[in-house]
Amino acid sequence: MEFDNIILQFVIIFAGAALMATIFLYLKQPIILAYIAVGVVIGPWGLGLIDDAANIEQLSHIGIILLLFLIGLNFQPARMVGLLGRTGLVTLATCFSFQLLIMSAAIIMGFGFQDSVIIGSALMFSSTIICLKLIPTTELHHQHLGELMISILLMQDVIAIILILLVTGGGGDDLAITALFLFIKLIAMTASAYLIVRYIITNLFLKFDVIKEHTFLLTLGWGLLGAGTAEMLGLSYEMGAFIAGISLATVPIALVIAEELKPLRDFFLILFFFSIGAQFDLSVTKDVILAGVVITILVMLLKPMIFKWSFLVVNEKPALAKELGIRLGQGSEFSLLVAYSATASGLISLHASYLIQMVVILTFVLSTYWVVLELQSPISFRRGQRRD
Repeated sequence: MEFDNIILQFVIIFAGAALMATIFLYLKQPIILAYIAVGVVIGPWGLGLIDDAANIEQLSHIGIILLLFLIGLNFQPARMVGLLGRTGLVTLATCFSFQLLIMSAAIIMGFGFQDSVIIGSALMFSSTIICLKLIPTTELHHQHLGELMISILLMQDVIAIILILLVTGGGGDDLAITALFLFIKLIAMTASAYLIVRYIITNLFLKFDVIKEHTFLLTLGWGLLGAGTAEMLGLSYEMGAFIAGISLATVPIALVIAEELKPLRDFFLILFFFSIGAQFDLSVTKDVILAGVVITILVMLLKPMIFKWSFLVVNEKPALAKELGIRLGQGSEFSLLVAYSATASGLISLHASYLIQMVVILTFVLSTYWVVLELQSPISFRRGQRRD
């Protein structure tokens, strides 16, 4: 794509986002939905002002990478390991339950067995980006609720990566071997990251601490390097960014730089939500609208309920279990990746792929409304519930 076209696309996207966000705020609607609405209106299936959102969608993943990197910066490694051990059973049990229930619903709605299996598998995940964007920073970084949410989402990411590898044929026929190799790579990368931070990055921070530009670049470069390395190892950009961030968590100066990275993160997250809306083709999804609405309702009802029960089983307080269920009750950006991968591999029909995409977008919208209306959120339009 030519440089001038990229500049023009950015002008259209951000001018449109600013206008739509203003309208949504006047109407007391969540601002995230304004970005999705811009994508629907000016994207390929709307006015067509931007006829190809593929490049924007690729760029937008930088926002998710930065989000996971900044989260990692605020977590102590020892605490994170303990939480992953505690929530492992919850993650596996809930994923299995969601997969079975959604697969059964798809079969009842007339989809073939293989389509239904992949539909259920794709929609068993929760959205990292929605969950983390809608939780106050104080709760995310310093409270038990935020720690539990991160551990659940990270384990879901690992399961999603394994699923995508199997769908694309990269995992071969042996799931156990695929999972084992991924785990070994994850451990090796984590250990290497800590060694590099301890013996190289920390010394560079101390030597050039008076040069703020260098500190900023070193922090950003380390986060992106971790993301790229993880992708090459067959993990994911997001997982690598989190590992890079948590390896820096013991370096105090990194927290200062993290604040400076937030505007850059938000810039790319706007592109992410725009790309979600731009991919929503109403003319195609009309063929699966009934099944999409039914499964969306099931996801919105069952996910919060099952998550709540699961957290109660591991002795979490009822109020916290209920809030976690609500915050985790939607589809995921990984659901879209599974759908795209399965379609490219010829494993599911186009109708099944459209169904997954429709359910993800609808649950994004409905889950955002539910969280903003009932829980504390940085974008709540009720002053008493707005907390950054």
